[in-house]
Amino acid sequence: MLRTALCALALISLAACDDGKEGSSFTLNSTDSTGNAAGASIDGKGEATIDTPFFKGKVTLPKLKLDADNFDMNGVHLYPGSKISGMNVDVQNKDGDKDDGRVRIAFTSPAAPATVRAWFKDKLTAAGFTLSDKGNGLTGTTDEDKPFTLELTPDGADKSSGVITVE
Repeated sequence: MLRTALCALALISLAACDDGKEGSSFTLNSTDSTGNAAGASIDGKGEATIDTPFFKGKVTLPKLKLDADNFDMNGVHLYPGSKISGMNVDVQNKDGDKDDGRVRIAFTSPAAPATVRAWFKDKLTAAGFTLSDKGNGLTGTTDEDKPFTLELTPDGADKSSGVITVE
Protein backbone atom coordinates (compact mmCIF):
# COMPACT_ATOMS: atom_id res chain seq x y z
CA MET A 1 0.00 0.00 0.00
CA LEU A 2 2.66 2.51 1.02
CA ARG A 3 4.86 1.82 -1.99
CA THR A 4 1.88 2.24 -4.33
CA ALA A 5 0.81 5.48 -2.65
CA LEU A 6 4.30 6.98 -2.84
CA CYS A 7 4.62 6.03 -6.50
CA ALA A 8 1.24 7.58 -7.22
CA LEU A 9 2.29 10.72 -5.38
CA ALA A 10 5.40 10.99 -7.55
CA LEU A 11 3.52 10.37 -10.79
CA ILE A 12 0.83 12.93 -9.99
CA SER A 13 3.49 15.48 -9.18
CA LEU A 14 5.45 14.90 -12.34
CA ALA A 15 2.32 15.28 -14.45
CA ALA A 16 1.68 18.81 -13.17
CA CYS A 17 2.60 21.93 -15.09
CA ASP A 18 4.62 24.71 -13.46
CA ASP A 19 3.36 28.17 -14.47
CA GLY A 20 5.01 30.01 -11.56
CA LYS A 21 1.88 30.13 -9.39
CA GLU A 22 1.36 28.33 -6.11
CA GLY A 23 0.20 24.75 -6.39
CA SER A 24 -1.75 22.43 -4.13
CA SER A 25 -0.20 20.88 -1.01
CA PHE A 26 -0.33 17.12 -0.54
CA THR A 27 0.63 14.93 2.42
CA LEU A 28 0.53 11.18 2.90
CA ASN A 29 1.19 9.57 6.27
CA SER A 30 1.09 5.82 6.80
CA THR A 31 1.58 3.44 9.72
CA ASP A 32 1.57 -0.33 9.25
CA SER A 33 0.55 -3.04 11.73
CA THR A 34 4.14 -3.32 13.03
CA GLY A 35 4.31 0.38 13.87
CA ASN A 36 6.55 1.38 10.94
CA ALA A 37 5.68 4.89 9.79
CA ALA A 38 6.31 6.63 6.50
CA GLY A 39 5.30 9.95 5.04
CA ALA A 40 5.56 12.07 1.95
CA SER A 41 4.53 15.63 1.26
CA ILE A 42 4.58 18.16 -1.52
CA ASP A 43 4.13 21.79 -0.59
CA GLY A 44 2.51 24.41 -2.81
CA LYS A 45 5.92 25.30 -4.25
CA GLY A 46 6.79 21.82 -5.51
CA GLU A 47 9.15 20.78 -2.68
CA ALA A 48 8.67 17.06 -2.02
CA THR A 49 9.80 15.43 1.22
CA ILE A 50 9.87 11.65 1.63
CA ASP A 51 10.49 9.94 4.97
CA THR A 52 10.35 6.13 5.10
CA PRO A 53 12.34 3.51 7.01
CA PHE A 54 14.28 2.88 3.77
CA PHE A 55 14.65 6.35 2.23
CA LYS A 56 14.66 9.96 3.38
CA GLY A 57 15.08 12.91 1.09
CA LYS A 58 13.86 16.10 -0.52
CA VAL A 59 13.36 16.79 -4.20
CA THR A 60 11.92 19.64 -6.21
CA LEU A 61 9.12 18.72 -8.58
CA PRO A 62 6.82 20.74 -10.82
CA LYS A 63 4.04 22.37 -8.82
CA LEU A 64 0.97 20.21 -8.37
CA LYS A 65 -2.23 22.05 -9.28
CA LEU A 66 -5.46 20.21 -8.58
CA ASP A 67 -8.95 21.42 -9.43
CA ALA A 68 -12.52 20.11 -9.41
CA ASP A 69 -11.84 17.52 -12.12
CA ASN A 70 -8.91 15.97 -10.21
CA PHE A 71 -11.09 14.92 -7.27
CA ASP A 72 -13.74 12.20 -7.34
CA MET A 73 -15.92 10.69 -4.61
CA ASN A 74 -18.11 7.98 -6.14
CA GLY A 75 -18.30 9.93 -9.40
CA VAL A 76 -18.85 13.31 -7.70
CA HIS A 77 -16.24 15.98 -8.38
CA LEU A 78 -15.84 19.23 -6.49
CA TYR A 79 -18.17 22.13 -7.27
CA PRO A 80 -17.38 23.37 -10.83
CA GLY A 81 -14.49 25.82 -10.90
CA SER A 82 -13.17 24.77 -7.48
CA LYS A 83 -9.43 24.61 -6.77
CA ILE A 84 -7.82 22.20 -4.31
CA SER A 85 -5.44 23.97 -1.94
CA GLY A 86 -4.48 20.94 0.13
CA MET A 87 -4.92 17.20 0.45
CA ASN A 88 -3.98 15.10 3.49
CA VAL A 89 -4.17 11.30 3.58
CA ASP A 90 -3.54 9.43 6.83
CA VAL A 91 -3.50 5.63 6.51
CA GLN A 92 -3.22 3.26 9.46
CA ASN A 93 -3.01 -0.46 8.92
CA LYS A 94 -3.89 -1.75 12.39
CA ASP A 95 -4.69 -5.41 11.78
CA GLY A 96 -2.46 -6.23 8.82
CA ASP A 97 -5.37 -6.59 6.40
CA LYS A 98 -7.44 -3.44 6.48
CA ASP A 99 -6.42 0.18 5.95
CA ASP A 100 -8.13 2.69 8.21
CA GLY A 101 -7.53 6.38 8.12
CA ARG A 102 -8.72 9.79 7.11
CA VAL A 103 -8.74 11.89 3.95
CA ARG A 104 -8.99 15.67 4.22
CA ILE A 105 -9.40 17.93 1.17
CA ALA A 106 -9.21 21.75 1.44
CA PHE A 107 -10.56 23.74 -1.50
CA THR A 108 -11.98 27.05 -2.70
CA SER A 109 -15.13 27.42 -4.78
CA PRO A 110 -16.44 30.28 -6.94
CA ALA A 111 -19.86 30.36 -5.22
CA ALA A 112 -21.41 31.21 -1.86
CA PRO A 113 -21.43 28.44 0.80
CA ALA A 114 -25.20 27.85 0.51
CA THR A 115 -24.90 27.26 -3.25
CA VAL A 116 -21.94 24.88 -2.85
CA ARG A 117 -23.66 22.99 0.00
CA ALA A 118 -26.88 22.52 -2.03
CA TRP A 119 -24.87 21.31 -5.04
CA PHE A 120 -22.91 18.78 -2.94
CA LYS A 121 -26.01 17.59 -1.11
CA ASP A 122 -27.80 16.82 -4.38
CA LYS A 123 -24.83 15.08 -6.02
CA LEU A 124 -23.64 13.11 -2.96
CA THR A 125 -27.15 11.95 -2.01
CA ALA A 126 -27.53 10.59 -5.55
CA ALA A 127 -24.17 8.77 -5.05
CA GLY A 128 -25.44 6.97 -1.92
CA PHE A 129 -24.28 9.31 0.86
CA THR A 130 -26.60 9.92 3.82
CA LEU A 131 -26.38 13.63 4.67
CA SER A 132 -27.90 16.38 6.75
CA ASP A 133 -27.28 20.12 6.88
CA LYS A 134 -24.91 21.40 9.55
CA GLY A 135 -24.46 25.18 9.48
CA ASN A 136 -22.96 26.08 6.10
CA GLY A 137 -21.90 22.48 5.55
CA LEU A 138 -23.01 18.86 5.65
CA THR A 139 -22.46 15.88 7.89
CA GLY A 140 -23.30 12.21 7.46
CA THR A 141 -21.90 8.99 6.04
CA THR A 142 -20.53 7.79 2.72
CA ASP A 143 -22.06 4.91 0.77
CA GLU A 144 -19.61 2.69 2.75
CA ASP A 145 -20.88 4.05 6.11
CA LYS A 146 -17.72 6.10 6.74
CA PRO A 147 -18.19 9.42 8.60
CA PHE A 148 -18.26 12.40 6.22
CA THR A 149 -18.20 16.15 6.84
CA LEU A 150 -18.19 19.16 4.56
CA GLU A 151 -17.38 22.49 6.20
CA LEU A 152 -17.87 25.70 4.21
CA THR A 153 -17.07 29.30 5.08
CA PRO A 154 -17.54 32.49 3.07
CA ASP A 155 -14.38 33.66 1.31
CA GLY A 156 -15.36 37.02 -0.19
CA ALA A 157 -18.32 37.87 -2.38
CA ASP A 158 -19.82 34.72 -3.91
CA LYS A 159 -16.83 32.58 -2.96
CA SER A 160 -16.27 29.95 -0.31
CA SER A 161 -13.54 27.89 1.30
CA GLY A 162 -14.29 24.31 2.17
CA VAL A 163 -12.91 21.21 3.83
CA ILE A 164 -14.12 17.68 3.12
CA THR A 165 -13.19 15.00 5.65
CA VAL A 166 -13.83 11.28 5.23
CA GLU A 167 -12.84 9.01 8.13
